[in-house]
Amino acid sequence: MMRHLLCAAMGLALAGNSLEAAENQVIRISTNHTDLVLQVAENGRLYQTYLGEKLLHEADLKELDWAVHAASDGSVCKRGWEVYGGSGNEDFFEPALAVTHNDGNASTWLYYVSSSVKEVEGGTQTDIVLRDDAYPVEVTLHYVAYPEEDVIKTWSEIVHQEKKPVYLSAYASTMLYFNRGSYYLTEFTGDWAKEAQMSTGQLQPGKKIVDTKLGSRAAMHASPFFMVGLDQPASENQGDVLMGTLGWTGNFRFTFEVDNVGNLRIIPSVNPYASVYPLERGEVFTTPEFVFTYSAEGTGKGSRNLQDWMRKYQLKNGTGDRMTLLNNWENTAFNFNQELLAELMREAKDLGVDLFLLDDGWFGNKYPRKDDKAGLGDWEATQDKLPGGVPALIESAKQAGVKFGIWIEPEMVNPKSELFEKHPDWAIHYPNRERYYYRNQLVLDLSNPEVQDYVCGVVDKLMKENPELAYFKWDCNSPITNIYSPYLKERQGRLYIDHVRGVYNVMKRIHANYPDVTMMLCSGGGARCDYEALKYFDEFWCSDDTDPVERAYIQWGFSHFFPAKAMCAHVTSWNRASSVKFRTDMASMCKLGFDIGLDELSQDELAYCRAAVANWNRLKPAILEGSQYRLVSPYESNHMAVNYVSEDKASAVLFAYDIHPRYQEKLLAVRMQGLDPEKMYLVKEINLMPDASSSLKADGKVYSGDYLMKVGLDVFGFQQMQSRVIEFVAQ
Repeated sequence: MMRHLLCAAMGLALAGNSLEAAENQVIRISTNHTDLVLQVAENGRLYQTYLGEKLLHEADLKELDWAVHAASDGSVCKRGWEVYGGSGNEDFFEPALAVTHNDGNASTWLYYVSSSVKEVEGGTQTDIVLRDDAYPVEVTLHYVAYPEEDVIKTWSEIVHQEKKPVYLSAYASTMLYFNRGSYYLTEFTGDWAKEAQMSTGQLQPGKKIVDTKLGSRAAMHASPFFMVGLDQPASENQGDVLMGTLGWTGNFRFTFEVDNVGNLRIIPSVNPYASVYPLERGEVFTTPEFVFTYSAEGTGKGSRNLQDWMRKYQLKNGTGDRMTLLNNWENTAFNFNQELLAELMREAKDLGVDLFLLDDGWFGNKYPRKDDKAGLGDWEATQDKLPGGVPALIESAKQAGVKFGIWIEPEMVNPKSELFEKHPDWAIHYPNRERYYYRNQLVLDLSNPEVQDYVCGVVDKLMKENPELAYFKWDCNSPITNIYSPYLKERQGRLYIDHVRGVYNVMKRIHANYPDVTMMLCSGGGARCDYEALKYFDEFWCSDDTDPVERAYIQWGFSHFFPAKAMCAHVTSWNRASSVKFRTDMASMCKLGFDIGLDELSQDELAYCRAAVANWNRLKPAILEGSQYRLVSPYESNHMAVNYVSEDKASAVLFAYDIHPRYQEKLLAVRMQGLDPEKMYLVKEINLMPDASSSLKADGKVYSGDYLMKVGLDVFGFQQMQSRVIEFVAQ
């Protein structure tokens, strides 16, 4: 009990700090519209005193109280919102950090040591050092605030100097607190072909956990991002909302805990499941970056904050161009040869896209890749299918006048492969149990540096032999099964973490060697979509489900955290009941591509697709670089509408979709957002079928931005799966 009654002076003395220097010190982490305020309390520990809209007066910061709830026994040690609470102290709720020390003691009490501030690209970084008073354990908290984008990025570093390893069983990136009347969590969950499905529920007293234990292809069931509506469910254009995402492509865990007095703590973290981590003396454990924005104007403003920030500071080539493409998978699957691919490249040129992408099925000789049961790991072109290898394909692409890209899945191996025969110890699998498989494959052990070298070598060999290779689609189709690392042996608690570190190490090396090669991040669809991996990838594949109706929900969900230029969407033959126009218009609201046999299109449909590609290219300044406004949700109506506005507000585009309207239902005008109210805009419906004329009453007319935003346009109809694309040009 004496430990729970330490007075402030004793706490500071034990921590080795100066009372005069540290007591009541306020640390303000600010953007243009948000304040995160921390305070060193009388007991020498660091607490959050505020997170919300920016406070206008500096003097008000001193009025914020670190103590939100006194100890129930009336002692002088008050319980507050500790910024990085350790296990075993007087707080009764979920900790950020749990350490078992050399002597078996599982408590950690962190005291403030110092803080510093420095300028970084786009913002200001604050670093705060905390130290245990009884053990040589130190934690450094890092915060980077980006004023213009209203985004804060935070992570932590844990290190110790104990004689033997300590064991970490919790290691959060940060902790955030709120004191509101109610809290509403919006999750993004799903499965293969139904990614990023949104659902909202009120958080009740106790803990709500959103996590994954899949290891690889980790976001297959739960996405690494969330929204919390404060006092009301998150809404598009009004209300307070926190939107956060963790940059980690492996097991993650979000903990949302409402305590006994109705306060909420949010803890984003690597999932410690099967990952009690032995931390060596002097080794620095760095947690993933947690990126969040606080919006007082709903999720629309929060999304634009994150999209803008991501383009500028996170996404590979975030301010650069994107290529349209034609993929062969939905057209041919595994059944192709060199001559057929050359013909498809000529079709790509005729369509007007920039690149031809060869998907799965091009490799393996002893075990040719005829299906998904063999060949993974043997990255040599199949000789009887592709006698000229990849060089001949690149030459055919050059002759056709398009660039060439290729599919790889270098983190995986089929047991039926030359690689597995030679290096079975490179795959994650049990040494003494019957193996079980997901999609007939195993995950290579990227905790092993030798395996990392091999994976990098797959790309190196392709690039050295084919320096004009312009694009990689990097897939990851299996979770980790048979969970044992032959490399780590007795250190299995490191597997899930060191494997992901190995994945990132590979990504960093490839990016450093080939920064100009475009990379698509794929994982059996959208099961890899984290901000950290997208430092090294230009875009990601949202879903294998390309049914345009289903894509409405998938793309709507992902758009809350990703800019359009990061989200790949292809026109395919999924849902043949829908028109080619509807499928193309749905894909056009993201990064446009095609994965369809052009010979199955009529001449009018092909002409339409050519025109749609040209229109999309012309509208890149709005779609790829502009601001996105979600206008009508498919979750709340039988329609969907999204508009984009260029940075200079000189051009805009509206995508409007009738999904499954009811018979003679009431149709409401769609009001644009983000236009200049003083500008006059010419309204023109585009993406029309040949010889079709627009039925839009506003077509060809000029309206003020003010009118378009306050009155709007009648763009919806009663027909199933119909769409309109409308361009606005400032006069």
